[in-house]
Amino acid sequence: MAEIQITGGDGDYGSSTPATISPRKQAYFSGMLMKNPGVPIFLSVFLVTLFVTADLFTRWVDVSSITAQFRRKDILPFRDDEIANRSTTQSCPEYFRWIHEDLKPWKHTGITNEMVEKAREKAHFRLIIVDGRLYMEKYDYVFQTRDVFTIWGILQLLELYPGKVPDLDLMFMCHDWPLVRKSDYSFNTSVIPPLFHYCGDDSTYDIVFPDWSFWGWPEVNIPPWVKLSKELEQGNQRRKWTKREPFAYWKGNTYTGVARRDLARCNSDGKHEWNARIHHLDWSKGFKDTDLASQCTHRYKIYVEGNAWSVSEKYILACDSMSLVITPHYYDFFSRGLVPTIHYWPINEHKKCSSIKYAVDWGNRNTDKAQEIGRRGSEFIKKELQMNLVYDYMLHLLTEYSKLFKYRPVITKNAVEVCSCLGKDMVKEYKELSKVKGPSQASPCTMHPPFDDHQLQALQNMKLNLTKQVEFWEAARHD
Repeated sequence: MAEIQITGGDGDYGSSTPATISPRKQAYFSGMLMKNPGVPIFLSVFLVTLFVTADLFTRWVDVSSITAQFRRKDILPFRDDEIANRSTTQSCPEYFRWIHEDLKPWKHTGITNEMVEKAREKAHFRLIIVDGRLYMEKYDYVFQTRDVFTIWGILQLLELYPGKVPDLDLMFMCHDWPLVRKSDYSFNTSVIPPLFHYCGDDSTYDIVFPDWSFWGWPEVNIPPWVKLSKELEQGNQRRKWTKREPFAYWKGNTYTGVARRDLARCNSDGKHEWNARIHHLDWSKGFKDTDLASQCTHRYKIYVEGNAWSVSEKYILACDSMSLVITPHYYDFFSRGLVPTIHYWPINEHKKCSSIKYAVDWGNRNTDKAQEIGRRGSEFIKKELQMNLVYDYMLHLLTEYSKLFKYRPVITKNAVEVCSCLGKDMVKEYKELSKVKGPSQASPCTMHPPFDDHQLQALQNMKLNLTKQVEFWEAARHD
């Protein structure tokens, strides 16, 4: 019997090495236990008979014979007490409005089964939600445990908002780069495949979804966000901003992406002092020194993209340091809510070293202003990226996505139900840490309406003008 090869993808810290898993071991699939529909014939007949009279045993029958038409229940309405509380429910952060923009390509065409099937060409797995239960088809292996914790997050969403997540059918891709290029559909926008992913850019149609690290990244010792965000907040208290090192700090894999290799040149070489302290993280030596809460020791921290976006942005912004963001080309689900000179300081990608030097010099001469920018960036993360809001974003996105469907989701022939199994070792530890504590007692936040064209253009112009203002100051060496 052939062995299953697991190959790595692209990540912030490099590529994985091949490994093998014997199929004779227990039926664990990328850390998730899948239910095996194979049962003796007499038991199958018995259970199918029971299904006819009651759906208690539907999880054990051949899922290809069950369609959403037979299993679908109406999405549970809000209870009277929930409706009464809606007037006091908080408004969603402004960045939730980008959900409408991400789904706009399908606003007029709707989403057909053919479109979803087309996205399969680029997907690692397919997720189907029917009647509050999650099913999966796996197409390709994923780097590390990105798929494991992404799917775990969706399972937690179903636990947090039981009966509120609509029936769905979606394709998901877990590697770094967005793949559904606009240029491929410039002459026919009626067949754009909807593909969920962790990031997007201006040239692609990928639908942005919270990344796996919110539920943990065991390969690099990064715990779930519910734990790490508290640790970062405590780490900020260890050293006052004015007592921190007056330099810009970055630590990571300088071999991942051109921008990072270029950034490595900004270290002091004895001839030039660029005010930067860049530390290469050697994968071969492991990740024992990657405690993020202990790295809030500099007044300035640098964010630079890797192969594409980087999950590190939230950790950098959370440090109270003034974040120096090198011109980003990709966005994740929350970063479009950040504003230059308000939440971070923009760094010119074409002259990184001199731009970093100017930012640090400016900040050290204007400590009150620099400290305020750092504080606002951290407040954004602390208040607008709480774990309950991450789940609310997921719920709103999936709900709006489901409204576009022109067909009823069906449990496909090859789909298997995913259970809430914990796995073992650090995977188990992180799943236990990120497990929700029963259904939410509060309603999800209330989302703002979509941007109109004028609002969207005004927002984009504001961000561009603020960045240009910094470039003007830098050129003029303005204090």
